[in-house]
Amino acid sequence: MKKIRIEKRTLAIIVVLVPLLAAFLYVALRSGPLAAVPVTATTVESRAIRPARFGIGIVEARFSHRIGPIVPGRVLRVHADVGDSVKAGQVLGEMDPVDLDARITAQEAALARASAQVVAAEAQIREATARQRHALTQAQRYTELAEARTTSQELLDAKQQDLELAEAGLEAAQAGREAARQEQARIQSEREALRELRANLRLIAPTDGLVTARHAEPGDTVTTGQPVIELLVPESIWINARFDQAAAAGLQPGQPAQIVLRSQGGRTVPGRVLRVEPLADAVTEELLAKVVFDAIPAPLPALGELAEVTIALPPLPTAPVVPNASIQRVGGALGVWRLTEGELEFAPVKTGAQDFDGNIQILEGVDSGDRVVVYSRRMLDRRARIQVVERLSEKPR
Repeated sequence: MKKIRIEKRTLAIIVVLVPLLAAFLYVALRSGPLAAVPVTATTVESRAIRPARFGIGIVEARFSHRIGPIVPGRVLRVHADVGDSVKAGQVLGEMDPVDLDARITAQEAALARASAQVVAAEAQIREATARQRHALTQAQRYTELAEARTTSQELLDAKQQDLELAEAGLEAAQAGREAARQEQARIQSEREALRELRANLRLIAPTDGLVTARHAEPGDTVTTGQPVIELLVPESIWINARFDQAAAAGLQPGQPAQIVLRSQGGRTVPGRVLRVEPLADAVTEELLAKVVFDAIPAPLPALGELAEVTIALPPLPTAPVVPNASIQRVGGALGVWRLTEGELEFAPVKTGAQDFDGNIQILEGVDSGDRVVVYSRRMLDRRARIQVVERLSEKPR
């Protein structure tokens, strides 16, 4: 039998390659493509969750007032500026009255003249009444004398005619008094209208509020109805929130809300749903809802400011719950990677509602007590070797 001879060069190569191969296998099994995939896992719990709906809204005012003159004119003074808090009845500005004061003075003089005419008419009525009574007495007396045949028929007819003239004079005096009174009422109405117009040249705050805009300055000419001052009622601010129609089921008035205003530095402000609008936005496929604050935040948020709104819905019945990060889509099916005696098994599931804590209900596919993968460093498949760790050292892929 011949003895196998190994050359020194071959032996040297073997001595070098064997450690390299061993190192390669070690690296491949520990950190290479053949290495076990680090995963985090959790146990499926059966409990109730409270779903929520998330939307983006804009701060708006339910009640605002655009205060301006009822007649065209020139702005005389503006007493309020943007950001001022005003009280109901406070004068915010004034319009130039032009000749209104002179017209009111003229109407007051005309009213005094009309009042004097009423007094004169009443005096004429008293005079006509006295003449009518005298004529009536004479007519009655001559009627009796005529019946006693101690006076002529011509004198009786004259007295009857005097009575008719006195009664006509009384009626004319009464008509003159009525005309004088109507003229007095007309002039008084015109004076009151001018006074009302004069009063409306003072721009008055109809309610307590905050000045949000100043549209005109002294000397500017404005038209009828053009606003000079814009005022909002702080207690009427709300959020005009938009929710995706596909995820807006369950929204009802009165549900509690958590509002995050950008101006509040991320602080959560409590509120509630006032109403859900009956009309949706067909273009953006969003549902609209009005959300009010439980207490008006201070400082007052600016109109048009964006706000994040989270609506808490009633708790759902108890069901298996997993983190939504554990839900994966494999081969077009939605499911979770279940750990069975250390082996991976993809379990298709039927999901239910989810909350904003990252939990989702599982209606079918897993049971309470099952172990499922939450995060993995690489994509998984049924043949993957895994290593369950408490926490991944880097973001999962």
